[in-house]
Amino acid sequence: MRKRAFFAALIGLPLLSPWAVEGSEPSVRKVLPHLLDLKGRISLAPGLFERDAYQRQLRDNPSQVSGVRFDIQWKAKGIPEDELKLRVWIRTAKREPHQPLQLEAPIAGNRRWGGWSSVTLQGEEYQRAGEILAWRVVLYQGEVALAEQNSFLW
Repeated sequence: MRKRAFFAALIGLPLLSPWAVEGSEPSVRKVLPHLLDLKGRISLAPGLFERDAYQRQLRDNPSQVSGVRFDIQWKAKGIPEDELKLRVWIRTAKREPHQPLQLEAPIAGNRRWGGWSSVTLQGEEYQRAGEILAWRVVLYQGEVALAEQNSFLW
């Protein structure tokens, strides 16, 4: 009988851990900044290796870059979609550090498992902004910040 109780406790403890509770909180799970080529592509072929290789090529050849797209994975279980928004702040080489560029991303997707949203800075606006130095993404409900993720240099 003691063995059975021990194994039941061993299996049940992870379910009570903070990691099990954490999954229900709103979050910005992943932010992927991708450079865009002159045709608006982030890769020439599907696959992570091909994407990473093409991104390296674009970083090495700035004349081939037309903009940047931030792909953002977020989660907000139980909150109506029309109340949510994502804001992206970008510090760039040609702007004052205390005046970051602000963009807003539309919300769409599965709030329970995590949706993906994208925001793009492209064309003349990208050229005026200059090289991206740092970024910050915040998930809002109305004007209340629920979750955020920053780049290392923010």
